[in-house]
Amino acid sequence: MLFPKKVKHRKHFVKRKHPVKEALKTETRGVTLAFGSYGLKAMKYGRVTSNQIEAARKVMTRYATKSGKVWIRIFPDMPFTQKPAEVKMGKGKGEPVGFVAEVKPGRIMFEIDGVENAVAAEALRKAGTKLPIKTKIVSRV
Repeated sequence: MLFPKKVKHRKHFVKRKHPVKEALKTETRGVTLAFGSYGLKAMKYGRVTSNQIEAARKVMTRYATKSGKVWIRIFPDMPFTQKPAEVKMGKGKGEPVGFVAEVKPGRIMFEIDGVENAVAAEALRKAGTKLPIKTKIVSRV
């Protein structure tokens, strides 16, 4: 699983922006293919956990076999907290339980190269099913 070596603050502030308005904003960086010939592009706003990124990476590398190379273009650097089960309201913020990557529409999340078109498309499709957001397969061609 991906997580930062060190963080400046253990707990991240709650975003004080309207979630619907935030979801309408599109990404400006990381919107074109940089390494591979095929990529998986985010179509909706969402937060992708390190576990979900790892699950998508595993299914892509297994399907692409030894000939393919996979690049991960997102990194989970924002900690998220959760309170334990059956705990009453109040008594402060919960403990950090993991890290998420905030993904806006247009972001290329994964790239693949070294395999033929059909294999790359199927590997990216399988990876997209592991993620909580709607995705689209893009190609350099």
